[in-house]
Amino acid sequence: MSSSSAFFPSSSSSASSASSGSSGADLRTARLLLRPWSDGELAAVLDGTRQPHWAADFPDDGDRVIAGFTAGNPDARGVYGQRQILERDGGHVVGAIGLFWPPRDGAVEFGYGVVPSRRGRGYAAEAARAMAAFALAAPGVHTVCADVELSNPASCRVLEKAGLVRWSSDDQLARYRLTTREAAPEPVQEPAPEPADG
Repeated sequence: MSSSSAFFPSSSSSASSASSGSSGADLRTARLLLRPWSDGELAAVLDGTRQPHWAADFPDDGDRVIAGFTAGNPDARGVYGQRQILERDGGHVVGAIGLFWPPRDGAVEFGYGVVPSRRGRGYAAEAARAMAAFALAAPGVHTVCADVELSNPASCRVLEKAGLVRWSSDDQLARYRLTTREAAPEPVQEPAPEPADG
């Protein structure tokens, strides 16, 4: 996969009916729109039919693989599934991001990829932050995680910028996660009232 991506779950998820329907609500960030894949977009990527709203280098190899995964996996099509990354300014598709639903023991993996022409702009971290927050708000999810090859330090930085913490590694993979406890905002403490002058 490309230098700014972490896409595949460490263990295959079997299909279940945890998600419903073939689309879900768009997620918006300051600069991006994370939109569930439509049937037309999946077919265009898989057939190699260029679309005018795609970045010049979309899809890359990882986008084609995830389009195939999404087309063949009902869990990848729902609200908690795979999405395209679009620039809000101009509407160009510049990558993909998504959850590997359903969660296992309260944890759900996610992956992402941004085409080379849009790397270095912070898009991957921005999309990853939004996807992690969305996942942690899902019923039954308390942990969001991603595995990255150690040979891909750019993707490690993306996850760190998105707020995930490296919690484990072996000779090939770094494992990152964010839990509801880690993502919870710190409590705001009201200042003590000042004593009245008397």
